[in-house]
Amino acid sequence: MAEELKPASSITHDVAHRVTPHYSKWSKLYGKNFLFWFGAKPVLAVADPDMIKEVLMNSNGRFRRTKLDPFTKKLFGDEGLVLLEGEKWAVHRRITSQAFNMERVKDWIPEMVATIENWLNKWEEKSDDQFELDVHKELQQLSADIIPGQLSAAVMRKGSAFLNCKSNKFLPTKKNRLRWKLDRETRESIRALIEKSSKSIENRHALLALLMSPYRNEDGVEERLDIDEIVDECKTFYFAGKETTANLLSWVLLLLAQHQDWQTRARDEVLVTCGSKNRPSAEHLSNFKLMSMILNETLRLFPPAVELNRQTSHNLQLGNLHVPAGTQLDLAMTAVHHDTHIWGDDADAFNPLRFAAPRRHLASAFPFGIGPRICVGQNFAVVEAKIILAMILQRFSFVISPSYVHAPLRSLTLQPQYGVQLLFSRVSH
Repeated sequence: MAEELKPASSITHDVAHRVTPHYSKWSKLYGKNFLFWFGAKPVLAVADPDMIKEVLMNSNGRFRRTKLDPFTKKLFGDEGLVLLEGEKWAVHRRITSQAFNMERVKDWIPEMVATIENWLNKWEEKSDDQFELDVHKELQQLSADIIPGQLSAAVMRKGSAFLNCKSNKFLPTKKNRLRWKLDRETRESIRALIEKSSKSIENRHALLALLMSPYRNEDGVEERLDIDEIVDECKTFYFAGKETTANLLSWVLLLLAQHQDWQTRARDEVLVTCGSKNRPSAEHLSNFKLMSMILNETLRLFPPAVELNRQTSHNLQLGNLHVPAGTQLDLAMTAVHHDTHIWGDDADAFNPLRFAAPRRHLASAFPFGIGPRICVGQNFAVVEAKIILAMILQRFSFVISPSYVHAPLRSLTLQPQYGVQLLFSRVSH
């Protein structure tokens, strides 16, 4: 394990052996699907797209979410989409889906653009002709600022500190006491925002206001979330949104810095679509075709999560396998995303043209999941990434800094262990 975690000697995109070393080794011995034991728990590793599709598309409760570790559970809360099951999950899904539909996300674009503009102006103010930035650090802060409705203002500082206080122990150590305090203060901050928002008629399109809005289901019954449920959904969207977009864009910028031809093609598309001065708008999104391919290829090579987990609720048949109740399923996303039988002999190479045509199989690439539990914030994450990338390409060109150390790390998400250091230069038009 220690060997896999060492910095890579070169910038390669074959991350599976680093982030899922057990699967990389055992799959060579036992095939794509195999059973292993994690202590007393049976775990079935699955990398067959047909079986993965069957698991993720199921909506009758045969495959449930696995239990999360105490830190992650505390991070997202008991009443958020990540942990809920059954009818309660369905209610939350209906309410949160109305907040993140594409038309709603498009309404947030002007606010996104203004925030990004202010951020990039700080980059412009740097006096050097060429300057170095750790874009992973920069993008985490920018993503937190963009989260709609100014939710981030309440939780960013305490929430980020909470993330840095990870501990799996329950003892009242100094670090754990700080973590508990930060979690309590985060919840109190969001509660205060909820109470303030409930008394205001302003900004009804903000995320918080939308989560507070009722939803009338197909039976005509009005459904709404209580305060504790809204708090946990706010925590979920803050942490998941901040991490997903920051990591995605960090890998995108790294790949475009490594592949200058694609950086040039992406910039040309942005300039043809928006010009050098006009800022991206909702009307421009459909014209970012190359950018969509670049984002999809990046998500294939560096997905937000390296695997998805489910647990069987009863004895069942999966493919040609009889799977007992209580078996954990590890859906090996990185293995599928780098499978040469699916993607060809160059599966580890960066080639956005793979996505010029529709996918061959629904589960051949599933960075946001598929089926009923597909990421509810997917539209927001992709639109945000496109707007940020377009505005960066309008202003700057970039190359990899000599100080960059390539070390993809599996944490809550797949992230660069030592950041992503790039050298930026201003683009002259």
